[in-house]
Amino acid sequence: MLALHDRLLFTPILSLQTGAPLARTKQPIIDPRELKIVAFYCEGPHVTEPAVLHTDDIRELSGMGIIVDDADSIMAPDQLVRLQEVIDFHFELIGKQIIDTRKRKLGKVEDYSVDLDSFYIIKIKVRQSLFKNFMGANLLIDRTQIVEINDKHIVVNANEVNAPTKKPAGAQPIIENPFRSHPQPGPNTIESNRN
Repeated sequence: MLALHDRLLFTPILSLQTGAPLARTKQPIIDPRELKIVAFYCEGPHVTEPAVLHTDDIRELSGMGIIVDDADSIMAPDQLVRLQEVIDFHFELIGKQIIDTRKRKLGKVEDYSVDLDSFYIIKIKVRQSLFKNFMGANLLIDRTQIVEINDKHIVVNANEVNAPTKKPAGAQPIIENPFRSHPQPGPNTIESNRN
């Protein structure tokens, strides 16, 4: 299931063992090499900050929040040696410039959606220039269109970036109204059309 990233922010973290709230998520830690949320910074009265919850330790996401086994799932970053390399990247996805392989600026990352089972970032919503927004253009980038991620840019394949679809002026959606009665052609109508 996909969800926008802010669905995961400030979410309660609950202990499966006690049912008690332990903390809440703050900011995601994203590995740019995989474009995946690998952990969350956490805050709360029962944790010593900085505290980190690794996504591998999440048992379930429910309407109540994030379920983990117990308080030991939330750790200090220095206890997570492999995660330290990703933390040192200081990677921020929101606001990152997006360009295509022809060096054209497409805009900046405004939002993104996450697969709640794997925590991979699947779609990126691009905030384009004021002119393009005024024209009604929206741009969504799929993770398969991304060629490179570096400190300054996300580079997407220019051939795969679809131009936004624009409706012709005055176009009406074609929707059949099931409650509208349609006149049935009678014999006189058919005869008059034949003449």
